[in-house]
Amino acid sequence: MQQTEETTASAPEHDSAGLPPVDVYVDMTPNPNALKFIVNIPVKNSGNSTYRSPTECGENKLAREIFTVRGVDQLHIFENIITVSKFSYQDWSEIEDQIVAIITKMMPEHDADYFDPDPEEERRRNLPQDLKDIEAVLDKTIRPGLQGDGGDIQTVKYENNVLLVKYQGACGTCPSSSTGTLEAIRAILRDEYNPDIEVYIAPEF
Repeated sequence: MQQTEETTASAPEHDSAGLPPVDVYVDMTPNPNALKFIVNIPVKNSGNSTYRSPTECGENKLAREIFTVRGVDQLHIFENIITVSKFSYQDWSEIEDQIVAIITKMMPEHDADYFDPDPEEERRRNLPQDLKDIEAVLDKTIRPGLQGDGGDIQTVKYENNVLLVKYQGACGTCPSSSTGTLEAIRAILRDEYNPDIEVYIAPEF
């Protein structure tokens, strides 16, 4: 993929509410099929969102509009970063500018306190205690690095020393996620949680 490390676009004027112009910086991730669109104002004030289809976007009009771009596979939103994952058949040169234009146009009306139908906070609250403990270890170790690369991870199931996890955002289709990152997670959890734990990627249904 021929991609500059960072590109930028901005809206030309302040909006009627006096907000600053929207600046969008595009940066690469370790996954060639995912880019980070970094905005100079918050996209989500609390938690994060992962959408795999327009029907999952709920009240988030910005996310629904990005899904209208041909080839978009998944969105992950965290703070001021929108990580867009595409299908491998689609070239970034054909869709990157479209995504930037949508973000630039819609951010002035976007509500960073939007409601998610299935927020991460609710998911965490309903986890069994063993997964809550594992999530706490991931919070202080591997998760900050994944989020910095435009991705995240969720625990799915823990039984008989076997942990199943699910990658989100840029991590979802990244080749390194199934090798180096998974090995790092296993090593950390063996050191801080259970020396006999095994970690695998949960199957998709």
